[in-house]
Amino acid sequence: MEGENKKSKCSCHATGGGIYGLAFIGALIYYIQHAQSFLEGLMGFLKALVWPAILVYKLFELLVK
Repeated sequence: MEGENKKSKCSCHATGGGIYGLAFIGALIYYIQHAQSFLEGLMGFLKALVWPAILVYKLFELLVK
């Protein structure tokens, strides 16, 4: 019963999620517009989900060279 009256002190800001959501939509539109088949459109959807990871990977590749 002692935890029922305590308020959560988590100040969860959703700015990062909003930015990622807009970037996902933009990447999805870009990849789907350039797709010439259903398979390319499906791959575009998957790329739109993981493009931040790909970007970081490519940046690390440039830093190593």
